[in-house]
Amino acid sequence: MAQIVNMPRLSDTMEEGVVAKWLKKVGDKVEEGDILAEIETDKATMEFESFNEGVLLHIGVQEGETAPVDTLLAILGDKGEDISALLSGGAANGKAEAAPAKEAPKQETKEETAPVASSGSSELPEGVKVITMPRLSDTMEEGTVATWLKKVGDKVEEGDILAEIETDKATMEFESFNEGTLLFVGLKEGETAPVDSVLAIIGPAGTDVSGIAANFSKGGHGVSNGKEAEAPKAGAAPVVETTPAKTEEKRSAPVATVSSNGRIFASPLAKKLAEEKGINLAEVQGTGDHGRIIKADIENFTPSSAAPVSSGSASGIGTFVPAGEESFEEVKNSQMRKAIAKSLSASKFTAPEYYLTVELDMTNAMASRKQMNALPDTKISFNDMVVKACAMALRKHPQVNTVWADDATKYAKHISIGVAVAVPDGLVVPVVKFTDHLTLSQIGAQVKDLAGKARDKKLSLEEMQGSTFTVSNLGMFGITEFTSIINQPNSAILSVGTIVQKPVVKDGEIVVGNTMKVTLACDHRTVDGATGAQFLQTLKSYIENPVTMLV
Repeated sequence: MAQIVNMPRLSDTMEEGVVAKWLKKVGDKVEEGDILAEIETDKATMEFESFNEGVLLHIGVQEGETAPVDTLLAILGDKGEDISALLSGGAANGKAEAAPAKEAPKQETKEETAPVASSGSSELPEGVKVITMPRLSDTMEEGTVATWLKKVGDKVEEGDILAEIETDKATMEFESFNEGTLLFVGLKEGETAPVDSVLAIIGPAGTDVSGIAANFSKGGHGVSNGKEAEAPKAGAAPVVETTPAKTEEKRSAPVATVSSNGRIFASPLAKKLAEEKGINLAEVQGTGDHGRIIKADIENFTPSSAAPVSSGSASGIGTFVPAGEESFEEVKNSQMRKAIAKSLSASKFTAPEYYLTVELDMTNAMASRKQMNALPDTKISFNDMVVKACAMALRKHPQVNTVWADDATKYAKHISIGVAVAVPDGLVVPVVKFTDHLTLSQIGAQVKDLAGKARDKKLSLEEMQGSTFTVSNLGMFGITEFTSIINQPNSAILSVGTIVQKPVVKDGEIVVGNTMKVTLACDHRTVDGATGAQFLQTLKSYIENPVTMLV
């Protein structure tokens, strides 16, 4: 019986999709689990797999075309089957109701076996819990399973760590809120899925959950954080494929990995590894299905050396010979990259920012740091001194330690400074809590610990929340002066440049001095220009006379 496949909803905000590439053509045999097409959504280009089998009889949306969710995408059925009624009926207006899927075969049960759940059951068997992709940050829309710490068949206790989930901000541990046996895993390591997608099923050992897994995966049922999902209602019409497809990594003979329109096919994990290793995907030969580049291809890739380009003519007169050709590489944005773009765009386009720059004399700071680091087990950086000085200056200028709201300005009574840390995927801002109560050594130890966690993607959500002010330092890269976008909901951020040795005037004479420029970006809704200038004056006095921070 012919089955209609509609344009799936592959994200919670998706309203229409673009067929980037068909991986099957009319007349091809389609098995359950085969990748039918690559669908470009409002968030990513995702592989869309078939949950049915048959022959591809009709394609309703051509490559490059856009269609709303639930529009007729394809029809599967028996070879030679007449589908004219489907094309002229419900499918004629671009939308169609899905034909009923094949009934799942009935499963025989014996008295000594655990309960069996069919895909059409109205409720979950006793003790069975469907676990879905949790929302581990306020901006998280999808997550990637970095590591499974439990495998199917393992006993799970409440509080056990099930998996490490990569969010848009960090890789975080996800603990189980239920106990039982891990019966089903919905995502493999390295695979990505939206929040609330089926992640796992836990229940009594021996329970057959094949029907539950199929039903919840196809219908998108479930709630996050380990709460029991609502079972599909009996007799409800089946839902056509609306979950993101899993990336398969089957080995096959190498084939071309670039489509006719120049698009490179690679799994999300392969793209991420290639970005980390600096590998051009255009140079990699894919060995996955349909020539798709997979993780192993990146790990086994060896760059080839290019032959030199010669120029000139027989007459000895030089002739211009192009040294190469124009090319572009499309790399999927990471979750962190997308979160940074969203957050900073919101800040830049909502906060009326202005900038104040002051040059600091670092002579005393350099001498003081040298004396402090001569003490046993002491390692103070200039950044630690800046963070401490900011905390003390904020105490004297509470207007800078505020949050703007439409109907009020919130004055933070505590001071917690975020320190921007560069990581391979972008930027994170771990927070040194109650900074004004810490010594220089304590600040240094905390910043070092948090920066290490950030680079290893081990920061917890708690360690990245609660800042009232932010410091961004690019001095270690030789940057003399720059401006930063405010890390909302903060009202200000300090940008710190490198220490420069140059001629300065002291007591009417030109001498060699060491200076450092810092720039304060302020939200004019909460911090007026004079207030920002006074804050910088206080900051300057602390850094130029470090002993005042120790008393």
